[in-house]
Amino acid sequence: VRRLAARDMTFAGTRTHLGDAAEVPRLALTAYAGDVPSAEVRRALDGTTHLLVSIPPDLEGDVVLRHFGDDLAGLSHLSWVGYLSTVGVYGDCQGAWVDETGPTRPTTERSLRRVQAERAWLAFGQQAARRVEIFRLAGIYGPGRSVIEHLRAGTARRIIKSGQMFNRIHVDDIARTLAAAIDSDIGHRIYNVSDDEPAPPQDVVAYAAELL
Repeated sequence: VRRLAARDMTFAGTRTHLGDAAEVPRLALTAYAGDVPSAEVRRALDGTTHLLVSIPPDLEGDVVLRHFGDDLAGLSHLSWVGYLSTVGVYGDCQGAWVDETGPTRPTTERSLRRVQAERAWLAFGQQAARRVEIFRLAGIYGPGRSVIEHLRAGTARRIIKSGQMFNRIHVDDIARTLAAAIDSDIGHRIYNVSDDEPAPPQDVVAYAAELL
């Protein structure tokens, strides 16, 4: 929202509670538990042109499509849907490089739900003739959410496992990626969103300690 704030747009969003809604003053928020439909969300969707979905799927699938799929299909001005997924859908690739053409091999129930939700959104895009893009995010870090906070709290640990690598992405880079996707349709439907420096987790802890 901060990245798009200068544009002639209005913004609305959902969260499970509204305790810290003031952190994004331009975002009109409504509480949405996700387990039942919301009349407030349905009203907020009216006239929507761009939709970003970050709600995780539950045991029954994607809650947004379940509750609002028909509403979304009927939005004549809806031009873009972005769905935030995870690189976890690739499973354990034994350190091999992975791109968006690689097969998904979910090894957990959580990752399997994500694969199913991705497919459901892509199917929605095809059926409703809407541009839907999937963003598979690496481990998210940024202000207030990083190894530095764990070090300051005394909870950081260096867990060393031979050959283990992690991919990460800064929250600001996610925002830049989404803004670029909104502005330009380059024909892809799935994007891995990660920096280009995978590293063993223990090295990240050591580097953060050096910074402090």
